[in-house]
Amino acid sequence: MKEPKSGRTRGKGKRALQPVFLPQPADEKPYPIPVRLDEGFEDPSLYFNRELNWIEFNRRVLEEAMDPSVPLLERVKFMAIFSTNLDEFFMIRVAGLLRQLSLGVLEAPPDRMTPTEQLVLVRKKLKPILAQQIEAWKKDILPRLSAEGIRIHRYEELKEGPKKQLRAYFREEIFPALTPLAFDAGHPFPHISNLSLNLAVTLKGPKGSVRLARLKIPTIFPRLLRVPDEGKVNRYDRLGMKDPRSSDFVWIEDVVAANLDLLFPGIPVVSAHPFRVIRDADLEIEDDEAPDLLTVMEENVEQRQFGMPVCLAFDKTMPATVKRVLIENLRVGPCQIYSVEGPLGMGDLMELAALDRPGQKEVPFAPALPVPLRKGQDLFSAIRARDILLFHPYDSFKPVVDFITEAARDPDVLAIKQTLYRVGRNSPVVEALLEARESGKQVMAMVELKARFDEENNIQWARELERAGVHVVYGVLGLKCHAKATLVVRRESDGIRRYVHLGTGNYNAVTARQYTDLGLFTCDPDIGEDVVDVFNAISGYSMKEDYKKLLVAPVNMREGIRARIEREVALHEKEGGGTILFKLNALIDKECIQALYRASQKGVGIDLQVRGICCLRPGVKGLSENIRVTSIVGRFLEHPRIFWFRNGGAGEILLGSADLMPRNLERRVEILFPVCDPGLASAIRDTILETHMQDTAKARVLLQDGTYARVRPKPGGGPLNAQREMIEKRGSWNDS
Repeated sequence: MKEPKSGRTRGKGKRALQPVFLPQPADEKPYPIPVRLDEGFEDPSLYFNRELNWIEFNRRVLEEAMDPSVPLLERVKFMAIFSTNLDEFFMIRVAGLLRQLSLGVLEAPPDRMTPTEQLVLVRKKLKPILAQQIEAWKKDILPRLSAEGIRIHRYEELKEGPKKQLRAYFREEIFPALTPLAFDAGHPFPHISNLSLNLAVTLKGPKGSVRLARLKIPTIFPRLLRVPDEGKVNRYDRLGMKDPRSSDFVWIEDVVAANLDLLFPGIPVVSAHPFRVIRDADLEIEDDEAPDLLTVMEENVEQRQFGMPVCLAFDKTMPATVKRVLIENLRVGPCQIYSVEGPLGMGDLMELAALDRPGQKEVPFAPALPVPLRKGQDLFSAIRARDILLFHPYDSFKPVVDFITEAARDPDVLAIKQTLYRVGRNSPVVEALLEARESGKQVMAMVELKARFDEENNIQWARELERAGVHVVYGVLGLKCHAKATLVVRRESDGIRRYVHLGTGNYNAVTARQYTDLGLFTCDPDIGEDVVDVFNAISGYSMKEDYKKLLVAPVNMREGIRARIEREVALHEKEGGGTILFKLNALIDKECIQALYRASQKGVGIDLQVRGICCLRPGVKGLSENIRVTSIVGRFLEHPRIFWFRNGGAGEILLGSADLMPRNLERRVEILFPVCDPGLASAIRDTILETHMQDTAKARVLLQDGTYARVRPKPGGGPLNAQREMIEKRGSWNDS
């Protein structure tokens, strides 16, 4: 595997970066700017800024939380997702912009916006969206929850009975876990850990002086505490506090703030105000600086709490003097400060979304088992008969686990190899690999330790797999391994046969119920040979650049996509009808965008469904008037990557793990694989792709000015919800 074309410098030294102070947002240049073609395809006006476009994606998530047609607790879930998305945006993207300024190393995006301009505009765009979130929560969702018997109370409004019981709960359970930290001339300003919820407590000192203390709210307790029923519980009762039947809640920080007299006896408490700090959490390092990647990653994960502050959020009622103390000690600039009217850290609303209220959630369904797998025959026989397509969560993830489990128990199986990127905790996939090793199989696992925010899980699995005797590989020098592949080598009567599972999503049984992803079982000899070469490149040294059927990054994927776009142009100019359909998570790569622009200029019809970031500007006359871009945000996270080319009527479909982003094409091991079975290719094109492209219930269309508008049904027709259509058609992809 050749080394990446480019890479960012990372190392432990970034923890010592000095903060960057930016001006208050003022009269920035408007965005997006009018389209020009003064510099050809290099003109910055042809590209949307990725950070600002991501904010538009998260706005679409918030719109789901605000949509009254969405079940109530699903709206709460979207409210939580919006907040956790934003946390990660600050930890990675905003942190990266601040780091560029601090180091003086600027990475100019295609729109050529400077880090300063981006940081200023990020805050300008976020402020009204955050205000919209709070307004929707307070004026719409909270009243609707209350009408359904789910109430979040203000502590001071509770009756005396529940207050006494909550005070007893505080004294016996919460109080021992609290550590108040004073900060004054004799006490240094305490470290504020990443994403922690804190109270800034002001106390009345001697002779009218004011003292300050910081109190961290421990995460070992629920954020929303259940309020005891006064009529049923007359004393403090641990079980009563955790009664799942209770639908009355109070924020834990309100309970703590109301009982601070127990924590500061003899000192009058003046006020307590919540605040929260988000820190730089990007742990990427230079591999060639790490003699032992596993040990280095363990050390770096521990350092995540100590990254440079990138955002300070506090309650709007916090006194100016307290704000000043926090700002000066955390050394954050105006563009990093957010004053919020409402609860901080609303990602914790997932606790509420988890309530068992079927009437307030989407109707559950049973994932299907494809017809070829319902006949009782073993998986290997079914795959030999024909390729099998799975579309999760509409199809069960169980066959993927069964594939490895059957291989582990089959005496004819010689070896199993698998890539593991995000597998989660209690992984049945990893358990199956461990069983395979116990059965004496040769097992190789590529565990990507640098999978962001899954490092701890992956470190744990790497250790456990190594202890079992599995050959564990941590990655390729300078690259992340993001490809999703499993290889089973089996001895059969006619020789060695390679069985392969390739997918667009992770080997994670939990997210397979939440994300839409495609997976393919095949024993195609050419694909099997290519996958063997990819695994050899991952585990050893390889400069292989020619693959029979796969596109592999960073070797030939960008060139392969561009060549197919150019082929579509040539065929269109010869016979007409040129069409390209892409469904993916992000479109950022400048070279791929330019190739699509050229195809549009030649008259090729291009339909792109990009769930998240799209830097391509559609609908510009003479440039991209033949390009339509939509995005679906719905019940499930749209996650598959599908590339379809009309190819003169022959049709070609590629599936895989890669988005069209520089990091995927240059700095990751990625695989795009063809769907060779005509019936499966037809099902993907005509049933899956076409239905999603025609969605009029959850789709938004990207406009020329960078905003998104809902796609409306045609007059006289009802809305088409692609995800609901897929639920109805689940299990049918293999029928043709």
